[in-house]
Amino acid sequence: MAMDEKAKGRDEKRYWLDDPRNVKKVVWALVVVCLGLFVADGFYEKHGPFSVEYVFAFYALFGFVVCVGLVLFAKWMRTFLMRPENYYEPDD
Repeated sequence: MAMDEKAKGRDEKRYWLDDPRNVKKVVWALVVVCLGLFVADGFYEKHGPFSVEYVFAFYALFGFVVCVGLVLFAKWMRTFLMRPENYYEPDD
């Protein structure tokens, strides 16, 4: 059952991001902005204190690698922090 059909039956207010087409538009807009900034990185003079900062798209690549690292680290932490599904249910 589509989300539109569910909302029709319950008189729920629909927001603009409830429509999957609008979500796709937002995602594509972010992709365009990121690609534009990625390309723009080659058109200005950099003044970083470290030589690695002069590499083309260093901050984009660094941010991507760190983001992936955070996800993998959180996935690893989940192995020992996760509680059982019925953790908060009272024992009977």
